[in-house]
Amino acid sequence: MNATLRDASAEQVVTWALALGRRTIATTSMGRNAAVMLHLVSQLDKSLPTVWVDTGYNLRETYVVAERLISDLEVNIQVYSPIVTAERRNALMGGIPTVDEEERHREFTRQVKLEPFERALVDWQPEIWLTGIRKEETAHRKTLDIVSHDGRGIVKVAPLFYWSDEQVEEYMEGYGLPTCKHYFDPTKVHDGRECGLHTAA
Repeated sequence: MNATLRDASAEQVVTWALALGRRTIATTSMGRNAAVMLHLVSQLDKSLPTVWVDTGYNLRETYVVAERLISDLEVNIQVYSPIVTAERRNALMGGIPTVDEEERHREFTRQVKLEPFERALVDWQPEIWLTGIRKEETAHRKTLDIVSHDGRGIVKVAPLFYWSDEQVEEYMEGYGLPTCKHYFDPTKVHDGRECGLHTAA
């Protein structure tokens, strides 16, 4: 299937995934280029559940742009947040773990990303997961493809997998999509690190 879809457009990949007739979700980080996947989904199926794991640590700009995208594109956003608030967690855990605090980082990531996402999976029971990940983003993602099997038994479909930064920017500009130029993911600590959603078994 990857060989078949290699030269397909992002719209064709999404259309193929939806045509499978399986329980499907999309996800968004509401990051800098999140508008591309949200726009694709909005053009093809506005009713598709789109899960946003809001860690509670997003910058104000992210929330402002997110609300605009949700309103303008009319996507079916399903927000999942950590059980513990950011302020309470900061008080108990001493803030966001640094790059060298592996054990604390794992627990922090579990609380703010993995546990909320697991709740979403329980609620929606997806067989297909549409994601905006791209090959060039991290070392782990270079090992994947447009279609891959997630460790949780879900078929992951990445319509933008082979897109370059230039293609993303052209799409954003072409459709006049807003972007949050300053985005912060507390689970990554540094560029190129996985947030945990795509590496969890």
